[in-house]
Amino acid sequence: MKRLLRIFMMVLMMLGVLCFIYKTFHIEEKILKQVYPMKYETYVNKYSKELEIDPLLTLAIIKTESNFKEDASSKSGAIGLMQLMESTAEEQAKKIGVEYTKENLVEPETNIQLGLSYFDTLLTHFNENYVLAFAAYNAGLGNVEKWIEQGLITKDGKGVENIPFPETNMYVRKIIRNYKMYQELYK
Repeated sequence: MKRLLRIFMMVLMMLGVLCFIYKTFHIEEKILKQVYPMKYETYVNKYSKELEIDPLLTLAIIKTESNFKEDASSKSGAIGLMQLMESTAEEQAKKIGVEYTKENLVEPETNIQLGLSYFDTLLTHFNENYVLAFAAYNAGLGNVEKWIEQGLITKDGKGVENIPFPETNMYVRKIIRNYKMYQELYK
């Protein structure tokens, strides 16, 4: 019985030491910062500042779109960190006067610049409503307009839970969650 009590006390002490280490050295925060990194800061800050978009929101979009994988590609053909369709990237490149090739679409700077330009276009279109811009970034402007017209969501972004595309519904929620995490970790 004494041996069992000694083992129990040692386990309790070890748990106490582990808790102390965990809290003292902010291990949870360090782990979360690995999951929610501040990658491509130079480009993120440069183009976010230019377009007056919170850099932490830009990071949340990249995290959601590609999890920071430069050469990411989707089944639908979206490419790069911000998962741009070639037609969208080409349109944005013309709009802002940037040289566009499919090859430079996987370059972080070009992808971030064009992705943010497109997101800014959506924000302007939806009167700075981030929820609608997120939905349009994923499902396309036409689909979001149709959902508003059908009364599934409102022009002020309410009713996001009614988005009929499960992928887009989850996408909007992920960006909001990721943005909140970035704000908690880095502000």
